[in-house]
Amino acid sequence: MNRLPETVMDDPVQHSDKLNAKNGKHVSDQLLETARADTEAVLKTLHSRLDGLSLGEVDSRLQQYGMNEIAREKHQSTLMRFLSNIKNPLVLLLTALGVISFLTGDLRAAVIIFIMVVLGVVLRFFQEMRADNAAEKLKAMVSNTATLVREGKETEAPLKLLVPGDIIRLSAGDMVPADVRVLSAKDLFLNQSALTGESLPIEKKATSTSADVQNPLELNNICFLGSNVESGSATAVVIHTGDQTYFGALATSIVGQRQLTSFDKGINKFTWLMIYFIAVMVPAVFLINGLSKHDWLEAFLFAMAVAVGLTPEMLPMIVTVNLSKGALAMARKKVIVKRLNAIQNFGAMDVLCTDKTGTLTQGKIVLEKHLDAHGDPSAKVLEYGYLNSYHHTGLKNLLDEAVLAHEELEEHLKAKEKYRKIDEIPFDFVRRRMSVIVEDTTGLNTLICKGAVDEVLSLCTRVEIKGEVIEVLPQHDAKRRQIADELNSQGFRVIALAYKQMPGATDEPTYAVKDESDLILLGFLAFVDPPKDTATEALEQLRQLNVDIKILTGDNEIITTYICKEVGVPVEHLLLGPQIEGMNEAELAEAASATSIFARLAPVHKERIIRALQSNGHVVGFMGDGINDAPALKAADVGISVNSAVDIAKESSDIILLENSLLVLQQGVLEGRRVFGNIVKYIKMAASSSFGNMLSVVGASAFLPFLPMLPIQVLINNLLYDFSQTTIPTDEVDAEWLTKPRKWEIDEILRFILCIGPISSIFDYLTFFIMLSVFNCWDNPTLFHTGWFVESLFTQTLIIHVIRTNKIPFLQSWASWPLILTSLIIVAVGAWLTVSPLADTLGFGPLPPLYWGLLAVILICYVILTQLVKTWFYRRYGD
Repeated sequence: MNRLPETVMDDPVQHSDKLNAKNGKHVSDQLLETARADTEAVLKTLHSRLDGLSLGEVDSRLQQYGMNEIAREKHQSTLMRFLSNIKNPLVLLLTALGVISFLTGDLRAAVIIFIMVVLGVVLRFFQEMRADNAAEKLKAMVSNTATLVREGKETEAPLKLLVPGDIIRLSAGDMVPADVRVLSAKDLFLNQSALTGESLPIEKKATSTSADVQNPLELNNICFLGSNVESGSATAVVIHTGDQTYFGALATSIVGQRQLTSFDKGINKFTWLMIYFIAVMVPAVFLINGLSKHDWLEAFLFAMAVAVGLTPEMLPMIVTVNLSKGALAMARKKVIVKRLNAIQNFGAMDVLCTDKTGTLTQGKIVLEKHLDAHGDPSAKVLEYGYLNSYHHTGLKNLLDEAVLAHEELEEHLKAKEKYRKIDEIPFDFVRRRMSVIVEDTTGLNTLICKGAVDEVLSLCTRVEIKGEVIEVLPQHDAKRRQIADELNSQGFRVIALAYKQMPGATDEPTYAVKDESDLILLGFLAFVDPPKDTATEALEQLRQLNVDIKILTGDNEIITTYICKEVGVPVEHLLLGPQIEGMNEAELAEAASATSIFARLAPVHKERIIRALQSNGHVVGFMGDGINDAPALKAADVGISVNSAVDIAKESSDIILLENSLLVLQQGVLEGRRVFGNIVKYIKMAASSSFGNMLSVVGASAFLPFLPMLPIQVLINNLLYDFSQTTIPTDEVDAEWLTKPRKWEIDEILRFILCIGPISSIFDYLTFFIMLSVFNCWDNPTLFHTGWFVESLFTQTLIIHVIRTNKIPFLQSWASWPLILTSLIIVAVGAWLTVSPLADTLGFGPLPPLYWGLLAVILICYVILTQLVKTWFYRRYGD
């Protein structure tokens, strides 16, 4: 038995060992047994029949076998979702602090902390439920179905509703929805690369398999979940579904395992950064206050309050709200997000790889010219081309549809009445041609072959010129190839047409590839796929967003260059598939960055190019909708497909466009950057504010004879500040900020914290000076606490509006109305608490009128200084 090729997953034989260890060879043995049996025995074993199962049988089997889903993300129950939110490290930290406060007798602090925990968890819980429900509705707009027979009727059903025993129909472009046994097939070729790594299509037939075959992947009548139909058609019966499929037993799935994105990693890094701050500073605050004031219990409670103040407990909720809001906004712009965290990668994307067909061009092929071997118009070329396209039963591609659009020929030729189809030799990706054999009313059999120019010309020994058949001469053959090249250079896709008449040939369908020989060249069919009217505009818009466009296509370099010139893609740097074959990974990585057009590519080349670009630090998007785009879609940082794409392309994508247009894509990129921008705003605000407060607390604790602020006051301050930031997801992002791809840069955020955070400490210390020297608070801790509480809350809330924009706040850029409103409400509540009935309970007292005048000066100076430092920071380090 031949050893199967290795894949990126592993050797399938090794996977088979894992499978055997897991399922005791059950799946493999059943597949082998089914493959060796005849069709009648298979149907009998599965209790099925050719006219399909009844609806009652389907319901019964759904209950027995479950949904046809594999390694799926299971829908969390409400309880489990709630518990998963509690497991957040920030929530656990706050809960621990609340329990400690309760055990040490500080009931007010415990109540405040648990209010913050409950609010954070509940808000995030409901926002995630809302986001998931919205995402499910969006995903439902992208449906993958299978064609099957039930109760004698063909119908379309969602893949997940297939059951063992279902009769299905397969055709080119379909994703095989389960493990199936072929019952009948016509030129059925499958791509099994997801399982075997073999890029060439594998032919599948209905005949029983020999007992000598022991490896399931070599069975010629079994089609596996994870493969897709390249050409041909078949009727098959479902053997296994869901986790019982071969693919399921290997513990993999079509979409592959979800990896943490750079966004996830960035959030985690920031969370731990704040925890490290807490781990260092809280013990310092505890020791300083305990040693200086000799009340260790009070010092401990204050340190706990400071720990709460440093915790960005609203981070999970802010992130979730932003992502869900972004997904809904993108849906309104005809962009469906299958995976919420892909939104940030969409905005961070700095290289977009895409095919030209359907993206730069209209994707609608028009038959523009039908020429003889001299390059002159020929009606016979059109007629023979029509007969070929009309009678073949394989995949009717866009070229066939363009030929068949000449409906007048059906009546003129009487293609059905005068020409009877005898047989066909189907297209495959090695020969790059296909032939049909038709019999006319005189009984003459004619083989009509069409395909790639080089492949067809190599089979022609004669040529027909104006009705006369002559021998092919080398100088004339070169001229014909030149005709094809000239048509390509003008943007035409060219295929050659040849024929052979066979008097006295058999009427039985026994023709094979060997009969495609000694052909007569008839001429050429020239098709054009015009550039989209919006292509040039869309590319220019993406360039303005600093997204580099790279064209990855299987087309030849001549036609690709022509189309790219038409829409404004630079064509100076071009790399071909055969050249890539000779490159190692380092050489390809160097060449890929400098190349804008890649032509004559095989599917494996696309995946290699994407990985090469990623190795150079690029965030790469890949837009594909074809059968063989799945590996590249999975390899890309963000896989983009369209709703009209084949099933396997949609299944492998993170984002699906409801409209195949780069203009739609550009809107999605902008929304991705907006979402990330608002998340970064919160992180910069919360972290810099916490860092500044930390410096103020440490310093004040060292020289004050009392606590700088009561624990309950620290908690109230933090609670109000958190509420002021809950409306950040409604805010707009500066248009200038959206013009560049944005990656998660934790080092840049740390620099921002270290530069901006200490500014608040400067004005905190100024407030300390005023409270001690102007209002003589050395013996009046209540007034000191109240003064610092108000100043801290006002400055923190005000600075939101400075940090949220790179421009001058209130002059060049205004926040959203919800953010302005929450800011005003929070500062009003903070001021009211100092004179409210709760003032005594919270340790507050009334502030003198002079304080409010001095506070206004402090606020103005604070905004000006922060704006100056912020401007310097962005000039020094970039925005």
